[in-house]
Amino acid sequence: MTTSTTTHTTTIRVLIVEDDPVAAAAHALYVGRVPGFAVAGVVHTRGDASQFLKRAGAEGTAVDLLLLDLYLPDGHGLQLLRSLRAGGHTADVIAVTSARDLAVVREGVSLGVVQYVLKPFTFATLRDRLVRYAEFRAAAGEASGQEEVDRALAALRAPQPAALPKGLAGDTLQAIIATLRAAGLEGVSSGAAAEAVGISRITARRYLEHLVDTGRAARAPQYGQIGRPELRYRWLSAR
Repeated sequence: MTTSTTTHTTTIRVLIVEDDPVAAAAHALYVGRVPGFAVAGVVHTRGDASQFLKRAGAEGTAVDLLLLDLYLPDGHGLQLLRSLRAGGHTADVIAVTSARDLAVVREGVSLGVVQYVLKPFTFATLRDRLVRYAEFRAAAGEASGQEEVDRALAALRAPQPAALPKGLAGDTLQAIIATLRAAGLEGVSSGAAAEAVGISRITARRYLEHLVDTGRAARAPQYGQIGRPELRYRWLSAR
């Protein structure tokens, strides 16, 4: 038997449960990019998820992890989870949702939700959660003491927010975010953002591009004016 700290000996099979086809495809793409994970399937409803899990179990290709949206067209995701637990399914769950109700979070934890990822999120965020879950899952054998138990559980905890790139300040970033949120679907140009926050256009563009790079904003050219088209930035959660 060989061991390695950089490879996975067992592939973790993931079922994507997400009603939005575009989001589901993106989640599947993300999962497929993380070593040690494979997409077992993609479904869009609670009923389809139940049928998929039942069929996978009968075929001997059980699902290890659900990437579960909580708002499904035929019922809440936690209703699906309750029925799965009642039926003896032990697959772990990472909830991928916009739900921020802490009562729902607590109930989810009691039903086996090991992580919550709030929408919108970047590939880096989901990759971190999946890697941490894999580390937790890989822990095996009997713990030698409290410290080892604590270390295993710590693998599931989210890290502290990453430091901003050099030259960017947190308070200015929050001001830029507030400006984008206020602009809604129309978005803003770097010049308009600079004027609203009270910084230079070049500085504003650095913050805006950082938000695009981290998946929290989108940019698109606006045509119809003489000369080069103007780039406008839009906060993604405004959808």
